[in-house]
Amino acid sequence: MTQTIPRSDIDLWSEEVIRSPYAAYRELRDLGPAVWLERYQVYVVTRYDDVYEALHDHDSFASGSGVALNERLNQKMKGSALVSDPPYHDHVRGVMATPLTPRALREHREDFQRLADDLIDRLLERGSFDAVVDFAQLFPLSVVPDLLGWPTEGREHFLAWASAGFNALGPMNERAEADIPVLAGMWAFMAEIVQPGRLGAGSWGADLVAAAQQGTVSRQLLPALIGDYLVPSLDTTVSALTSAMLLLGRHPEQWQAVRDDPALIPNALNEVIRMETPIRALARTVTKDRELSGSVLPAGSRALIVYASANRDERHWDDPETFDVTRSNANTHVGFGHGIHGCVGQGLARLEGHALLTALAEKVETIDVGEPEYRVHNTIRAITTLPATLKAAA
Repeated sequence: MTQTIPRSDIDLWSEEVIRSPYAAYRELRDLGPAVWLERYQVYVVTRYDDVYEALHDHDSFASGSGVALNERLNQKMKGSALVSDPPYHDHVRGVMATPLTPRALREHREDFQRLADDLIDRLLERGSFDAVVDFAQLFPLSVVPDLLGWPTEGREHFLAWASAGFNALGPMNERAEADIPVLAGMWAFMAEIVQPGRLGAGSWGADLVAAAQQGTVSRQLLPALIGDYLVPSLDTTVSALTSAMLLLGRHPEQWQAVRDDPALIPNALNEVIRMETPIRALARTVTKDRELSGSVLPAGSRALIVYASANRDERHWDDPETFDVTRSNANTHVGFGHGIHGCVGQGLARLEGHALLTALAEKVETIDVGEPEYRVHNTIRAITTLPATLKAAA
């Protein structure tokens, strides 16, 4: 039976909701499978089953017209793997995914573990530190630029570029407008960096440039494709690693469970991503009238797929507000997306997270954390600063 779609004046991009979003998500879930957001003229899909269904129907919920809530960025990003539909999407993602397969990433496992061990040793010597700057940001910045073959110049802008790229995926509000100049600088640098010989030989970036020279991908799209590697590999991973430190510090019994059984580490990371999903939501274009649990979204409308809400939906999860590293279905979260647009770099993020949690479990008895300061950001669940103290295991 078709039901009337409810309306809401909730502002998902207000400072209050961004800092503490979960009550708003629950209210939207309780209103219906889809809700019309008056302020932004978009449908929001917030329940787990409906989010999962939408993500697996890329014909009805298309990405090729953009995944941002503003046309300025949607037009700029066209041709990237994120803003594309099959068959082009399958082709370009196949080119990009080669170094990100499980087999290819295994080659980096020992190096990542060595770097993680060294980092935790240094943090133990310090005792107290900022879990954002000294832990969550430092590790990706120590591996991603080299994997891309990036020269020395430009690396100091990586975090600002990644933040701006995600900020602009929301509505074109003051936060997004403020980051447009940052993005313009990034796009200009990307256009220059994809010239042959600029990226290190044998790197992911150099291989992408070589693919363009061979005609496998368009040279015009190279800046967008390099951006597909760079932007998602930083802010989302930083968010997940910071949240891991926060949640494990706040729940010492869960941290003890991980220390007692390090085989729980992959599940613990999944539970972190479920509880504090790094990317709140991305949009899709509804290409034809499409029903979700009795609600029909009309063709031509925009639908915001709210991953962070789905990951706390009490219809799918038992006791979803509880952090439980032994949760049996933690791996069913949609924090990395799902379907053909599931995060191409999730294997890299997992490799980083597993290496750091392994080092922590071996070396650290207790994690003490202070109060996090949340960053008001359109797309990322981001913490600006988190005081932390580690106590070495005996």
